[in-house]
Amino acid sequence: MATPRLSGFSMPPEWAPHERTWMEFPPKNITFTEEDGWLDHCRTVWASVANTIARFEPVSMVCNLGESSVAREFLDPSIELHETPTGDAWCRDSGPTFLTHPDGRLGATHWTFNAWGDRGFSDPTDERHVGAFIAGLAGAELFSSSMINEGGGIHVDGAGTVICTETVQLDERRNPTWNAEGVETELKSFLGVSNVIWVPQGLSADYSGFGTNGHIDIVCAFAAPGVLLVHVQQNPDHPDYEIAVEYLRILREARDANGRAIEIVEVPAPATLENEDGFVDWGYMNHYVCNDAVILCTFDDPNDQVAIDILAKAYPGREIVPHDARDIFKCGGGIHCITQQQPKV
Repeated sequence: MATPRLSGFSMPPEWAPHERTWMEFPPKNITFTEEDGWLDHCRTVWASVANTIARFEPVSMVCNLGESSVAREFLDPSIELHETPTGDAWCRDSGPTFLTHPDGRLGATHWTFNAWGDRGFSDPTDERHVGAFIAGLAGAELFSSSMINEGGGIHVDGAGTVICTETVQLDERRNPTWNAEGVETELKSFLGVSNVIWVPQGLSADYSGFGTNGHIDIVCAFAAPGVLLVHVQQNPDHPDYEIAVEYLRILREARDANGRAIEIVEVPAPATLENEDGFVDWGYMNHYVCNDAVILCTFDDPNDQVAIDILAKAYPGREIVPHDARDIFKCGGGIHCITQQQPKV
């Protein structure tokens, strides 16, 4: 079987030039209920992110069957709409992981999707096909992996390294018969990387409610080859304090695909520790890098400006655009989770 790596494809970093951004319009489901207008509110929030990105690059929105006319009421006229059966709205996870080839071809890895380990809050019946649908619209050469994985469970530097967590790819509800060696082989084959860095787990709140069981994209994010932004909980009263101590130790000892130590840029967590749902997993790592800008999760928190200043240095030449992400996090993710970049080829 031809794999992306054998065929010469690899996943470029998020900061490489984009052709467009893909998103999904929230359908009615357990997360997006119609009670007290929550569905429409979430659609407003998702649309606000899409409309913000559309200032910098084209955006395409995938809608459930029959809902494009509703979506049009929320979205900038420049945003393209496409209909297919959907079950959720986290395009990072069910959408394709786009790849590029040195000869200018576009490819895509379509991971097997089972709704984050079939955790009961999302039906993957329709959603598992969205990745292939988007890849087809984009004209990408499609490669299908048998490994259950999501785009939020990986982060690449574009120079041969990927970071992931043990509790996602080795989750018994995802890949019960896989070991670390098998996962590494699959990641190398379907991302075109040569180096895998493991951290034990994600943030504590990601293991309950609408959590993903530890996605890496709320823990850290490469800002350049060899430069890693890392979420740091500085308050020992928060359960993520000890978790951060452990993954910081591992990341400081890690090496990239070229054998170099990785420069760790610590990004403090929001000062807010709890909300009505308990300890929060709010953080600034779940930002989205698009053409000429970074769409940054903010929380009306004293540390918002601290994060803005750090990311402005990490992404020179890009506008840092704050966007309130509290209600996205309430649904189980952030701005990175609801977006998917299509690289320019």
